[in-house]
Amino acid sequence: MLKDFKEFAVKGNVMDLAVGVIIGGAFGKIVTSLVNDMIMPIMGVLIGKVDFTNLFISLDGTKYQSLSMAKDAGAATLNYGVFINTIIEFLIISFSIFIVIRQLNKFNKKQENEEPKPNTKTCPYCYTEINPKATKCPNCTSVVNE
Repeated sequence: MLKDFKEFAVKGNVMDLAVGVIIGGAFGKIVTSLVNDMIMPIMGVLIGKVDFTNLFISLDGTKYQSLSMAKDAGAATLNYGVFINTIIEFLIISFSIFIVIRQLNKFNKKQENEEPKPNTKTCPYCYTEINPKATKCPNCTSVVNE
């Protein structure tokens, strides 16, 4: 059983999955930074100098200047600005994955559509399958000029 598990763990599928998870985590961090540090500030300026991370509703009824001040006070908050950031991150990641999968599918279709080169040819006289490099049929000894 241990030997079977070792073969399974070393096979390509498990290793590919591990690499995919690591790269996915790093990609997630890049997208998070892109959204929080690049896209949301620009959207905030375009919408009217709004910082989405500070869009929240305090459930204790007190008005706080920022989300961090509300959290420091121990207030329960509905953080809809952070939720908007998360939705934008999701859309970027899902669109990126869609593009990658679409390209892979196109590449796989091209490979499937390519006709494999025939490794034999047919003798025009006796209709025997022969090597494509042959100039004479080994079966009927006719000269093949194809």
